Amino acid sequence: MPPSSTSSIAVVAAVQAAPIYLNLERSLNRALELIAEAAKRRAQLVVFPESWLPGYPAWLDNCRDVALWDNQPMKRLYAQLLENSVVVPSRVTEALGEAARKHHLTLVMGVHERVMEGAGRNTLYNSILTFGPTGELLNVHRKLVPTFNERLIWGQGDGAGLRVVETPVGRIGGLICWEHWMPMARQTLHLGGEDIHVALWPSVKEMYQVASRHYAFEGRCFVVAAGGIMRRSDLPADLELAANVANGDSEFILDGGSAVIGPDGQYVAGRSEERRV
Repeated sequence: MPPSSTSSIAVVAAVQAAPIYLNLERSLNRALELIAEAAKRRAQLVVFPESWLPGYPAWLDNCRDVALWDNQPMKRLYAQLLENSVVVPSRVTEALGEAARKHHLTLVMGVHERVMEGAGRNTLYNSILTFGPTGELLNVHRKLVPTFNERLIWGQGDGAGLRVVETPVGRIGGLICWEHWMPMARQTLHLGGEDIHVALWPSVKEMYQVASRHYAFEGRCFVVAAGGIMRRSDLPADLELAANVANGDSEFILDGGSAVIGPDGQYVAGRSEERRV
Protein backbone atom coordinates (compact mmCIF):
# COMPACT_ATOMS: atom_id res chain seq x y z
CA MET A 1 0.00 0.00 0.00
CA PRO A 2 1.65 3.29 -1.06
CA PRO A 3 0.44 5.96 1.41
CA SER A 4 2.96 8.71 0.69
CA SER A 5 6.00 9.74 -1.25
CA THR A 6 8.20 9.02 1.77
CA SER A 7 7.33 5.33 1.84
CA SER A 8 6.57 3.13 -1.14
CA ILE A 9 4.96 0.37 0.91
CA ALA A 10 3.47 0.41 4.41
CA VAL A 11 2.45 -2.66 6.38
CA VAL A 12 -0.49 -1.91 8.68
CA ALA A 13 -2.20 -4.01 11.35
CA ALA A 14 -5.73 -3.55 12.68
CA VAL A 15 -5.79 -5.42 15.98
CA GLN A 16 -8.89 -7.58 16.32
CA ALA A 17 -8.62 -9.14 19.76
CA ALA A 18 -10.41 -8.68 23.06
CA PRO A 19 -8.83 -6.91 26.02
CA ILE A 20 -9.21 -8.25 29.54
CA TYR A 21 -12.34 -6.25 30.21
CA LEU A 22 -12.18 -3.67 33.00
CA ASN A 23 -8.65 -4.75 33.95
CA LEU A 24 -6.13 -2.13 32.82
CA GLU A 25 -3.00 -3.95 33.94
CA ARG A 26 -3.81 -7.24 32.23
CA SER A 27 -5.16 -5.47 29.14
CA LEU A 28 -1.96 -3.43 28.88
CA ASN A 29 0.12 -6.61 29.04
CA ARG A 30 -2.03 -8.13 26.32
CA ALA A 31 -1.64 -5.00 24.19
CA LEU A 32 2.14 -5.20 24.47
CA GLU A 33 2.03 -8.85 23.37
CA LEU A 34 -0.18 -8.00 20.39
CA ILE A 35 2.06 -5.10 19.38
CA ALA A 36 5.08 -7.41 19.49
CA GLU A 37 3.22 -9.98 17.39
CA ALA A 38 2.28 -7.34 14.81
CA ALA A 39 5.91 -6.16 14.71
CA LYS A 40 7.05 -9.70 13.93
CA ARG A 41 4.78 -9.51 10.90
CA ARG A 42 6.58 -6.30 9.86
CA ALA A 43 3.76 -3.92 10.79
CA GLN A 44 4.77 -0.26 10.67
CA LEU A 45 1.38 1.01 11.86
CA VAL A 46 -0.64 -0.82 14.53
CA VAL A 47 -4.22 0.31 15.24
CA PHE A 48 -6.41 -0.80 18.18
CA PRO A 49 -10.22 -0.31 18.28
CA GLU A 50 -12.30 2.23 20.16
CA SER A 51 -11.72 2.40 23.95
CA TRP A 52 -9.73 -0.86 23.82
CA LEU A 53 -8.11 -0.02 27.15
CA PRO A 54 -9.86 -1.39 29.16
CA GLY A 55 -12.76 -2.28 26.81
CA TYR A 56 -15.73 -0.72 25.04
CA PRO A 57 -18.72 -0.23 27.43
CA ALA A 58 -21.16 -2.41 25.50
CA TRP A 59 -23.21 -2.85 28.68
CA LEU A 60 -24.76 0.55 27.92
CA ASP A 61 -26.67 -1.11 25.08
CA ASN A 62 -26.97 -4.66 26.38
CA CYS A 63 -27.79 -4.37 30.09
CA ARG A 64 -30.94 -3.03 31.71
CA ASP A 65 -31.37 -0.12 34.10
CA VAL A 66 -27.92 1.41 33.53
CA ALA A 67 -29.42 4.90 33.76
CA LEU A 68 -31.50 4.40 36.91
CA TRP A 69 -30.85 6.93 39.67
CA ASP A 70 -28.63 5.57 42.46
CA ASN A 71 -28.19 2.19 40.74
CA GLN A 72 -25.62 0.54 43.03
CA PRO A 73 -24.30 -2.07 40.52
CA MET A 74 -23.80 0.67 37.91
CA LYS A 75 -22.08 2.93 40.42
CA ARG A 76 -19.68 0.12 41.34
CA LEU A 77 -19.07 -0.56 37.66
CA TYR A 78 -18.34 3.10 36.95
CA ALA A 79 -15.92 3.22 39.87
CA GLN A 80 -14.16 0.14 38.49
CA LEU A 81 -13.99 1.70 35.03
CA LEU A 82 -12.62 4.93 36.47
CA GLU A 83 -9.94 3.05 38.38
CA ASN A 84 -8.92 1.14 35.24
CA SER A 85 -8.86 4.07 32.81
CA VAL A 86 -5.74 5.69 31.37
CA VAL A 87 -4.21 8.87 32.74
CA VAL A 88 -2.15 10.89 30.23
CA PRO A 89 0.76 10.93 30.87
CA SER A 90 1.28 7.92 33.14
CA ARG A 91 3.09 4.62 33.45
CA VAL A 92 0.62 3.18 30.92
CA THR A 93 1.39 5.77 28.24
CA GLU A 94 5.10 5.34 28.94
CA ALA A 95 4.75 1.57 28.36
CA LEU A 96 2.85 2.11 25.10
CA GLY A 97 5.38 4.66 23.91
CA GLU A 98 8.23 2.32 24.77
CA ALA A 99 6.55 -0.48 22.77
CA ALA A 100 6.29 1.84 19.75
CA ARG A 101 9.96 2.82 20.15
CA LYS A 102 11.18 -0.74 20.74
CA HIS A 103 9.47 -2.06 17.61
CA HIS A 104 9.97 1.15 15.62
CA LEU A 105 6.35 1.53 14.61
CA THR A 106 3.49 4.00 14.82
CA LEU A 107 0.87 2.98 17.39
CA VAL A 108 -2.76 4.10 17.63
CA MET A 109 -4.62 3.06 20.79
CA GLY A 110 -8.26 3.68 21.75
CA VAL A 111 -8.63 4.34 25.49
CA HIS A 112 -10.88 5.50 28.26
CA GLU A 113 -8.91 8.59 29.28
CA ARG A 114 -9.21 9.71 32.90
CA VAL A 115 -8.68 13.39 33.68
CA MET A 116 -8.37 14.19 37.37
CA GLU A 117 -9.65 17.68 38.10
CA GLY A 118 -9.29 17.82 41.89
CA ALA A 119 -10.41 15.94 44.97
CA GLY A 120 -13.19 13.55 44.00
CA ARG A 121 -13.61 15.13 40.54
CA ASN A 122 -12.80 13.07 37.47
CA THR A 123 -13.95 13.07 33.85
CA LEU A 124 -13.64 10.16 31.43
CA TYR A 125 -13.12 10.75 27.72
CA ASN A 126 -13.23 8.41 24.75
CA SER A 127 -9.79 9.12 23.31
CA ILE A 128 -7.30 8.15 20.60
CA LEU A 129 -3.61 8.11 21.57
CA THR A 130 -1.13 8.22 18.69
CA PHE A 131 2.52 7.33 19.34
CA GLY A 132 5.37 7.73 16.87
CA PRO A 133 8.24 5.25 16.40
CA THR A 134 10.44 7.35 18.70
CA GLY A 135 7.96 6.64 21.50
CA GLU A 136 6.65 10.19 21.53
CA LEU A 137 2.94 10.77 22.14
CA LEU A 138 2.09 12.67 18.97
CA ASN A 139 -1.59 13.38 19.57
CA VAL A 140 -4.54 12.89 21.92
CA HIS A 141 -7.96 13.17 20.29
CA ARG A 142 -11.05 13.11 22.50
CA LYS A 143 -14.35 12.11 20.94
CA LEU A 144 -16.17 15.36 20.28
CA VAL A 145 -19.69 14.21 21.17
CA PRO A 146 -20.32 10.88 22.93
CA THR A 147 -23.15 9.08 21.17
CA PHE A 148 -26.55 8.56 22.83
CA ASN A 149 -26.12 6.64 26.12
CA GLU A 150 -22.33 6.96 25.96
CA ARG A 151 -22.93 10.33 27.60
CA LEU A 152 -23.58 8.45 30.84
CA ILE A 153 -19.85 7.81 31.18
CA TRP A 154 -17.86 10.07 28.79
CA GLY A 155 -17.45 13.81 28.74
CA GLN A 156 -17.60 15.96 25.61
CA GLY A 157 -14.25 16.44 23.89
CA ASP A 158 -12.89 19.43 22.00
CA GLY A 159 -11.10 20.18 18.76
CA ALA A 160 -7.56 20.39 20.18
CA GLY A 161 -6.69 16.89 18.96
CA LEU A 162 -8.62 17.08 15.70
CA ARG A 163 -5.49 17.17 13.55
CA VAL A 164 -3.18 15.19 11.31
CA VAL A 165 0.31 14.13 12.43
CA GLU A 166 3.43 13.29 10.44
CA THR A 167 4.77 9.73 10.76
CA PRO A 168 7.20 7.58 8.73
CA VAL A 169 4.25 5.82 7.07
CA GLY A 170 2.55 9.06 6.08
CA ARG A 171 0.24 11.71 7.52
CA ILE A 172 -2.22 10.12 9.95
CA GLY A 173 -5.51 11.38 11.37
CA GLY A 174 -8.29 9.60 13.21
CA LEU A 175 -11.92 9.71 14.24
CA ILE A 176 -14.02 7.62 16.61
CA CYS A 177 -17.24 5.90 15.59
CA TRP A 178 -20.06 8.38 14.86
CA GLU A 179 -17.60 11.24 14.33
CA HIS A 180 -17.47 9.83 10.80
CA TRP A 181 -20.93 11.36 10.28
CA MET A 182 -19.76 14.85 11.33
CA PRO A 183 -19.00 16.70 8.05
CA MET A 184 -16.83 19.43 9.55
CA ALA A 185 -14.72 16.97 11.53
CA ARG A 186 -14.12 14.97 8.35
CA GLN A 187 -13.32 18.12 6.40
CA THR A 188 -10.80 19.26 9.02
CA LEU A 189 -8.81 16.05 8.60
CA HIS A 190 -9.20 16.05 4.82
CA LEU A 191 -7.67 19.53 4.75
CA GLY A 192 -4.81 18.17 6.87
CA GLY A 193 -3.83 15.96 3.94
CA GLU A 194 -4.22 12.51 5.45
CA ASP A 195 -2.42 9.65 3.76
CA ILE A 196 -3.90 7.15 6.23
CA HIS A 197 -7.03 7.62 8.30
CA VAL A 198 -7.63 5.45 11.37
CA ALA A 199 -11.31 4.75 12.03
CA LEU A 200 -11.92 3.34 15.52
CA TRP A 201 -15.20 1.48 16.08
CA PRO A 202 -16.70 -0.80 18.76
CA SER A 203 -17.08 -3.29 15.87
CA VAL A 204 -17.27 -2.46 12.18
CA LYS A 205 -20.83 -3.48 11.34
CA GLU A 206 -22.37 -2.88 7.94
CA MET A 207 -23.20 0.83 8.19
CA TYR A 208 -19.77 1.48 9.72
CA GLN A 209 -18.21 -0.29 6.73
CA VAL A 210 -20.14 2.13 4.53
CA ALA A 211 -18.88 5.11 6.53
CA SER A 212 -15.28 3.89 6.40
CA ARG A 213 -15.41 3.30 2.65
CA HIS A 214 -17.08 6.65 2.08
CA TYR A 215 -14.36 8.36 4.13
CA ALA A 216 -11.62 6.74 2.04
CA PHE A 217 -13.29 7.79 -1.22
CA GLU A 218 -14.12 11.31 -0.04
CA GLY A 219 -10.70 11.94 1.49
CA ARG A 220 -8.71 10.08 -1.19
CA CYS A 221 -6.78 8.30 1.54
CA PHE A 222 -6.34 4.82 2.93
CA VAL A 223 -8.55 3.90 5.91
CA VAL A 224 -7.68 1.40 8.62
CA ALA A 225 -11.01 0.50 10.26
CA ALA A 226 -10.42 -1.30 13.57
CA GLY A 227 -13.27 -3.18 15.28
CA GLY A 228 -13.37 -4.79 18.70
CA ILE A 229 -14.30 -8.20 20.07
CA MET A 230 -16.63 -8.94 22.99
CA ARG A 231 -18.56 -12.01 24.05
CA ARG A 232 -21.72 -11.97 26.16
CA SER A 233 -19.70 -13.49 29.01
CA ASP A 234 -17.60 -10.29 29.07
CA LEU A 235 -20.60 -8.17 30.10
CA PRO A 236 -20.54 -7.17 33.79
CA ALA A 237 -21.92 -10.03 35.84
CA ASP A 238 -23.86 -7.93 38.38
CA LEU A 239 -25.91 -6.04 35.78
CA GLU A 240 -29.15 -7.53 34.49
CA LEU A 241 -28.89 -8.38 30.80
CA ALA A 242 -31.48 -6.97 28.44
CA ALA A 243 -33.79 -9.46 26.76
CA ASN A 244 -32.42 -11.40 23.79
CA VAL A 245 -28.86 -10.05 24.07
CA ALA A 246 -27.38 -13.32 22.84
CA ASN A 247 -28.16 -17.02 22.89
CA GLY A 248 -25.19 -18.00 25.03
CA ASP A 249 -22.14 -16.69 26.85
CA SER A 250 -19.86 -17.53 23.93
CA GLU A 251 -21.90 -15.50 21.44
CA PHE A 252 -20.35 -12.28 20.19
CA ILE A 253 -21.68 -8.87 21.23
CA LEU A 254 -18.93 -7.12 19.23
CA ASP A 255 -17.64 -9.13 16.29
CA GLY A 256 -14.70 -7.30 14.75
CA GLY A 257 -15.16 -6.59 11.04
CA SER A 258 -11.80 -4.80 10.72
CA ALA A 259 -10.69 -3.75 7.26
CA VAL A 260 -8.18 -1.74 5.25
CA ILE A 261 -9.74 0.36 2.49
CA GLY A 262 -8.09 2.10 -0.45
CA PRO A 263 -8.67 5.65 -1.73
CA ASP A 264 -11.05 4.25 -4.33
CA GLY A 265 -13.34 2.95 -1.57
CA GLN A 266 -12.49 -0.68 -2.31
CA TYR A 267 -11.14 -3.17 0.22
CA VAL A 268 -7.40 -3.76 0.36
CA ALA A 269 -7.88 -6.26 3.20
CA GLY A 270 -10.93 -7.45 5.16
CA ARG A 271 -13.57 -7.19 6.22
CA SER A 272 -12.00 -9.55 8.70
CA GLU A 273 -14.01 -12.19 10.54
CA GLU A 274 -10.93 -13.77 12.08
CA ARG A 275 -11.28 -13.25 15.84
CA ARG A 276 -8.78 -13.34 18.66
CA VAL A 277 -10.39 -13.79 22.06
